[in-house]
Amino acid sequence: MSTPNFDQLLEAGCHFGHMKRKWNPAMAPYIFMERNGIHIIDLYKTQAKLEEAAAALRNIAKGGKKILFVATKKQAKEILAEKAQSVNMPYVIERWPGGMLTNFPTIRKAVKKMTSIDKMQKDGTFDNLSKREKLQISRQRAKLEKNLGSIADLNRLPSALFVVDVCKEHIAVAEANRLGIPVFAIVDTNSDPNNVDFVIPANDDASKSIEIILNTVCESINEGLEERKVEKADEKAAGENAEAPRRDRRRVSRKSDNEAEAPVEAEAAAETPAAE
Repeated sequence: MSTPNFDQLLEAGCHFGHMKRKWNPAMAPYIFMERNGIHIIDLYKTQAKLEEAAAALRNIAKGGKKILFVATKKQAKEILAEKAQSVNMPYVIERWPGGMLTNFPTIRKAVKKMTSIDKMQKDGTFDNLSKREKLQISRQRAKLEKNLGSIADLNRLPSALFVVDVCKEHIAVAEANRLGIPVFAIVDTNSDPNNVDFVIPANDDASKSIEIILNTVCESINEGLEERKVEKADEKAAGENAEAPRRDRRRVSRKSDNEAEAPVEAEAAAETPAAE
């Protein structure tokens, strides 16, 4: 994993915070200075925190667990969807469905409803419905796809949440906190970092700033996934190597038994009187 250097973060505009009057005092440790009434984020701390968060996410991915990405603001939606898809992780870019984590079984039922509609379309049941029923079901399917299509493969609660803008996604953060799910987030100077487990202090409004951080995070997750593949391959190979000596021993044992039986058969044949 290559963490972006100071100049790269500076060029992406990660250092721009909000106006001083909008700041959250809890972000004071991450603020370098104030310029023209705007807070400037300490990029050295951004770099260190990003590296720490990326390492933790790599370990989660290496363990075969899911990370749910959340960003419903315009600047981040498309970037986040693209990056999450690149590492095959679930994401939410439309309105956050309240209770998605705390009432997860209900969300799963909605996803199953979407799957059942797809099944109807494939097995021909859909064709037997009236025009009005088809229209209603198609609209329902489109709505479910828009809100829940990106989490269709999420069969259990995620092991971590990655959020862009904790102010906008405060409901998602609150649900994760309630369930003890660790929260990773890009946190701007107007946000409260106290509800976030892994704070990445940076500009959460500029698309370039969001992209450079998501690039680093997803690269790290991808490394974790690759390490998992290698470990599984090694385990499989080790299992086959351990099985080979056992097979050889069984062959040797069978061969010894056959050799032991052969003299006995020969002796028995010698003792049998010849037919006259």
